[in-house]
Amino acid sequence: MMMLRAIIAFWLALGSIAYAAEPFTRAAVEDKGRIVPGQQVRITVEIFVPDFFTSPPQFPLFDLPDAIVTLSGERAQNMVETIDGVQYSGIRRTYAVVPEAAGTFTLPPAVITLGYSQDGKPVSGQAVLQQVSFTVAGTPDGATPTLIFAARDLTISQSFDRDPSALTVGDAVVRTITLFAEDTQAMMIPAIPVLATKGFKQYSKSPQIADGVAGEGRTTGSTRTDTITYIAEAAGAFEIPAVSYPWFDIDTQANEVATLPATPVKVAPSVPAATELAPRLAQDHHGTQTWLSKRVVLLVAAAIVGLLAAGYAMFRLLPRIGRKVLALRDVRRSSEPRKFKLLIGSIQSDNPVAIYRHLDDWVRSAGYGSIAVWVSAAADEGVSRQTGKLESELFGAERDHPAFDRAAFTQAVLTWRKKARKPERTLPASPLPELNPHSGLRAVNRTAGRAG
Repeated sequence: MMMLRAIIAFWLALGSIAYAAEPFTRAAVEDKGRIVPGQQVRITVEIFVPDFFTSPPQFPLFDLPDAIVTLSGERAQNMVETIDGVQYSGIRRTYAVVPEAAGTFTLPPAVITLGYSQDGKPVSGQAVLQQVSFTVAGTPDGATPTLIFAARDLTISQSFDRDPSALTVGDAVVRTITLFAEDTQAMMIPAIPVLATKGFKQYSKSPQIADGVAGEGRTTGSTRTDTITYIAEAAGAFEIPAVSYPWFDIDTQANEVATLPATPVKVAPSVPAATELAPRLAQDHHGTQTWLSKRVVLLVAAAIVGLLAAGYAMFRLLPRIGRKVLALRDVRRSSEPRKFKLLIGSIQSDNPVAIYRHLDDWVRSAGYGSIAVWVSAAADEGVSRQTGKLESELFGAERDHPAFDRAAFTQAVLTWRKKARKPERTLPASPLPELNPHSGLRAVNRTAGRAG
């Protein structure tokens, strides 16, 4: 009997030690109400180990069909729990999933590597991510719903750097539009639709995005700020068009439209420079010498007036020329080739945060709404792998992640851009005229054939 008790106690002790030595995970969907396409769904994942962590867990990034998955930029939360008399240490992170269609979505199983203490010694271990699912609602008639931006408490506002109702031809006015929304990420906020304005040339800067921005009260959210410069080209009464921004309110479960009113603009003609000469006076009948003296005086006076008028016109035009130069410089700075050059330089020398910011600027200047959209559209294994490594280093719990390869990432981006652009080759035009007109005609035809 004593031997039997000893054996039972031994096996119970082994079972207790084995259970205590095993890490485990918990996962849950924060959003409990109706979920629609385009809505950000937050999924919290908690990883527990006995005693304490010796190395942080590596939260994986994974692909989910018809959805965009990212790790939230929030800091990881540390926890301590006692389960069956055993004290566990835990780390919590949040995934942000944006479904693009209706249906049921399930996070795929994933193995998370980590390190923890066992009997006072550091050991390596693994924890399997629990599967968690959520359902995205469709339309009542079963049709595929239209993807729309979903958020909470969305507001839109605008401001001008000067009075738009008091402009002169050549003047520039800057319009700033700011969009604020809760329960979303800034990189997921769609572009603000801005229509062309009659009588103006307009230039747009790259949008400024930010997360964790304080709103009214104690709430925080994300913002997107667009800046448009309008340059008056003609005199008259015009109107900067209104803005209509469609979105889906998660709280009311209804489609909404945020609007900005149209802005009336008045443009006055520019002041013309004095170009007329002074009228010619009749000759003085008292003598040729007196007539010549008066003529010289009038010519000198006319020259002085002309110089003063030219100086005044230049004084008035210099600010407008300066504004046009600044506007053109802003256009060049926001161009895709310059953004790409900055990205390549950043990959070679900057930290991952700066690299990710330059990557986001470049893909947006290339016409993609976000990095995730660009990766999906590129359908390139090298781009997907290296971008995933960069995001893992940025958003994973271990900040100094060694997996990111700058040379491989540079090569992946260069290779993709080279395939995407596919420039056409044309023959350079000769600066000298053709000696044989018929031969020149044939050369033009050959060049046109190549361009075709």
